[in-house]
Amino acid sequence: MIRLGILGAGAIAKTMAKTIRMMNDNGYDRIQLYGIASRSLAKAEAFAQENGVIHAYGSYQDMVNDPDIDLVYIATPHSHHYEHAMLCLEHGIPVLVEKAFTANAEQSRKLLAYAEEHHLLATEAIWTRYQPMRQMINDAVFSGIIGTPKIVVADLSKPIAHKERIQKPELAGGVLLDMGIYPINFAEMICGHPTGVVSVCTGNEAGMDLNDAYLFTFENGVIGNLYSSAEAFSASDGMIHGTLGYIIVRNVNNPSAIEIYNLDNELIRAIDAPKQLTGYEYEVMETVEALEKGWLECPSMPHAETIHVMELMDTIRKQLGVVYPFEK
Repeated sequence: MIRLGILGAGAIAKTMAKTIRMMNDNGYDRIQLYGIASRSLAKAEAFAQENGVIHAYGSYQDMVNDPDIDLVYIATPHSHHYEHAMLCLEHGIPVLVEKAFTANAEQSRKLLAYAEEHHLLATEAIWTRYQPMRQMINDAVFSGIIGTPKIVVADLSKPIAHKERIQKPELAGGVLLDMGIYPINFAEMICGHPTGVVSVCTGNEAGMDLNDAYLFTFENGVIGNLYSSAEAFSASDGMIHGTLGYIIVRNVNNPSAIEIYNLDNELIRAIDAPKQLTGYEYEVMETVEALEKGWLECPSMPHAETIHVMELMDTIRKQLGVVYPFEK
């Protein structure tokens, strides 16, 4: 059994804890909710009691010093992913790192090089890459039912600009790493790597992007129109426009359904997502399998893809003029 430690005790950590509990309740016994670490012992203890975690640690160092920890899920802000994941790796502990994997590509390359050199698993927890809907969407797109894909449109927008992690440069703020990463991954899972990108944004006084637009071109001739906003609200759907019809994917952040329409704008097929617990269980199961089989990366999000997406977002940030203080 893999004994999981969670580093960081915020909202996303609670979702992971809930996921593990639900997996265990449904008979999946290959992972255990073992530890929670916070910078405050009181907060860690409260989290442990509320979420059914066995051990609470009042510092991250205390948790990585525990020889019984087999895997750590990094649930802190983007700005600290590199530091906290490296802390774990330096203590011989594999990591599942919440997206965005790090704040920039340089950090990702260093982190993954260290993991590979020391034969430790490190993988990015971007749940849409692991979910079965990923393959179901691609099967629909390339079945020929909508002809040849020509345009991909994807958006993820929620009014969260007031949140500290979005506002502050020192937390690697802005909407790109927090939500823009989802429409980007959506387009790339269908079209591959873009050959060109043009980006624009509006932002806050601290220089963080709050409303982004990314225009991608792909080698196969597909155009990607991608958006993300921390100020507006949207349905956050994805669309693939083809020569014979189009497909709507409901919610690119956690796809729930696929709708296929013909040239007469008639719904000809609807496919619901498989029943899930929280949606996080797929990344957990693949990470556990990777550990059990001695893999250093997960097939659904290999290291090369993590680095590529980080390099792409570095390019976008350069176009947007978004720089984090620790990069200067």
